[in-house]
Amino acid sequence: MKAKILLPVIVMAAALAGAATLMATSKRLQPTQPEAVAPTVRVVQVKPRSVRMAVHAVGTVSPRTETELVPEVSGNVVWISPNLVAGGYFEAGEVLLRIDDRDYRNAVERAAAAVSRAQAESEFAEFELRRLEEMETRQLISRSDVEAGMRAARVSEASLRDAEAALEQAERDLTRTQITAPFVGLVRSEQTDLGQFVNRGTSIASIYAVDYVEVRLPIADQQLAYLDLPVMQRGELDEATAPAVTLSAEFAGEEYRWQGKLVRTEAEIDARTRMVQAVARISAREDGSNDPEDLPPPVGLFVQAEIEGLSADNVVVLPRSAIRNSNQVLVVDKENRLRFTTVKLLRVYGDDAYINGGLAAGDLVCISPLQAVVDGMRVEIVLEESAADTGTTE
Repeated sequence: MKAKILLPVIVMAAALAGAATLMATSKRLQPTQPEAVAPTVRVVQVKPRSVRMAVHAVGTVSPRTETELVPEVSGNVVWISPNLVAGGYFEAGEVLLRIDDRDYRNAVERAAAAVSRAQAESEFAEFELRRLEEMETRQLISRSDVEAGMRAARVSEASLRDAEAALEQAERDLTRTQITAPFVGLVRSEQTDLGQFVNRGTSIASIYAVDYVEVRLPIADQQLAYLDLPVMQRGELDEATAPAVTLSAEFAGEEYRWQGKLVRTEAEIDARTRMVQAVARISAREDGSNDPEDLPPPVGLFVQAEIEGLSADNVVVLPRSAIRNSNQVLVVDKENRLRFTTVKLLRVYGDDAYINGGLAAGDLVCISPLQAVVDGMRVEIVLEESAADTGTTE
C-alpha cells in the first residue's frame, strides 16, 4: 500500500527536478525587431533645359475666299469650260463660260457710230463758234448770235461725252460675255448648262480659292498667355513674328502634316465657351509642287494644330503624376530618404508639368505613385531616363 502511494510521488518529484534543471541550464532569448523593407521607387534626375511652350487646338479647314460666279450680262450660254464642274480646278484669269456676244458686238458698233457722229457735230460746232466770234469782231453779228453758237458747241461736246460713255459701256458688256476666274481655285458646284439662257445677277456656280486656306482654332483665354501674341491685336500679325503652326490629320489612311502661320485672332471672345478664335493660314508652295504636303489641306478636313509658343529657360519637365499637394514633389536625398519639396509651377499641360523653381540640377525626383508617404521614409531607387536624355522637346 505504501509502495503504491510513494511511486507516483517519486515520479512527480523526478519530473519537477528534471524541469528545473532544464530551465536553469537553458539560454535566454533576446527580443529582436525585424528591419523594415525599403520600397523601391523610380526616380529621374533633374536637368533644367530650355523648352518652347506649345498650345494645341483642333479645327476645320475652310477656304480663304468663297464666292458665287454671277454673270453681269444676260444671254445664251454658247461654251462652258471642261473645268466648270464640281471639283474642277482653274487658274486665275481662265475663261470658264461664254455667253452669245452677237447682240453686244452690234451694240458696240452702234455706239462707235454714235461717237463718230457726235465727234463730227462737235467739230462743226467748234468751227461755227470760231467763225461767229470772228464775225463779231467785225461787228457783222450781234452778241446773242455768238452765245447761241457757244451753246451749240457745249451741247455737241456733251453729246460726244455721252456717246463715248455709251461706247465704253458697250465694250465693257462685250467683255463680260466671257466669264473668267477671279483667282486660282476649285468649283464647289455649278448650276448651268450649254444652251441655257442666263440672266444678269443669277448665280451659275459656287467657287473658292485654294492659293491658301485658313483654320479657325478655338483657344482658351488662359492658354493665350503661352503664345507670343500682342494684347488686343487688330488686323493681321507681322509675318516675321507670327507663331508657327503645325497641322496634322489622317487622310486616305495616311497621316499628313502641314506648316503654316497664325495670322490673326478674332476680336471677340465667345461668351459661352470663353474661347478666343485664332486663325491659322496655310499657303501653297509657289514652285507648283504637287506633293500632298506642299499643297494646302483639303477644305472641310478636320485637323489638329500645334501652335508654337513662348520659350522658357531653366525649366524642369516632369510627369504630371509627380506633383503632390498641388505644388510639391518628392525628392530623394543623399541618404535615400524621401523629402517633400515645394516647387514653382510654370505650367501643367497634358501629361507634363513645367517647373521653373524649387529644384536644382542633379536632384532625384520620385515619379512612382506611392500611396502612403512619410517625410524621411527610406527607399531604394531605380534611375530612369528623363525626357531631356531622349532629346524630347516641347
